[in-house]
Amino acid sequence: MRRILLAFCLPVFMAACTAESVWAPDVEVRQAMYRDSGPTALTLFTVINNRSKQGAHSALMVSGSQRVLFDPAGSFKHRTFPERNDVIYGMSPRVLNYYIDYHARETFHVVIDTIEVSPEVAEMALQSVQSYGAVGQAQCANSISSILRKLPGFESVGGTFYPKKLAAEFATLPGVTTRTVYDNDADNNKAKLAGEL
Repeated sequence: MRRILLAFCLPVFMAACTAESVWAPDVEVRQAMYRDSGPTALTLFTVINNRSKQGAHSALMVSGSQRVLFDPAGSFKHRTFPERNDVIYGMSPRVLNYYIDYHARETFHVVIDTIEVSPEVAEMALQSVQSYGAVGQAQCANSISSILRKLPGFESVGGTFYPKKLAAEFATLPGVTTRTVYDNDADNNKAKLAGEL
């Protein structure tokens, strides 16, 4: 009986965990490439529900030889942002502000935790997010925590499925700076993804 149940449930479970693979062409990725002039760093974004106070989403920005955003299972999609399996390329200040504005609205705010890292650690993080693959729904914090805890200096970050728990652990790392963004934009923000940047 257990085998029959497993045979029935496993495909359903696997279907729920699969993610859509997206692979922008090389030319688009090259054209979008952006390197920030500031120090190499990792930035954790945590979207928090203003009503329930629960974490709703996590994303990780890596600023190294180029600046990209690992937005696992995120809803942030725009025709001008090349993406490869949840990695968004070309995270210029304009695109970054657009990303924050998309998430901060009357029902959610965004906590932004940044830590400077060595160029070597930034490159390790960049390679990790690029090779991770597409992420299934409700796996954002889990995928980011699994990447972080393999990096030198981040071994204390535990595995978790909860964005707010991940943010709390990240914030305890030495040298982290935190800012919080609130916005009164309407909750229905899908039109932003169809508009011009």
